[in-house]
Amino acid sequence: MNGISERLALEDSSTETWTPFSVLFKPHHNVFTGNYDINVLIAALEEKGKSVVWHDRRKGASCIDLDAPVLMGIVINVSVTRFGGIWKSRHWIALRKIDGVWFNLDSDLPAPQPFHDAHKVREFLDFTLAQGGEILIVLNEKQS
Repeated sequence: MNGISERLALEDSSTETWTPFSVLFKPHHNVFTGNYDINVLIAALEEKGKSVVWHDRRKGASCIDLDAPVLMGIVINVSVTRFGGIWKSRHWIALRKIDGVWFNLDSDLPAPQPFHDAHKVREFLDFTLAQGGEILIVLNEKQS
């Protein structure tokens, strides 16, 4: 991920506005939190032959075909508050169907959490959207 982040920064047309602080405040990677932005995530997935499609939040989760053969998984980005409310940031969460069962693979959980059924996955996604989260659909093939 660091290599992708650095490559994207070199390709960024705004590099002429960099300052000595750019060593710490990189355009695609937060050195303090370790978080990468969406551009790094998409580039990493595309290198693996995947594509990422932003989900139109106005449609809700009901229009996501959770059984589509081309669907690799779902990535969501949510707002989080840490350290007693003094630190606000964003957090990536992956959802993946493994052997017919959808799992919440959130790194903040002690272990992957299975969803009871597709209805529970959609409820979770709708709740995420209602809280201002973003949903990205990851497909097993590149879109043309």
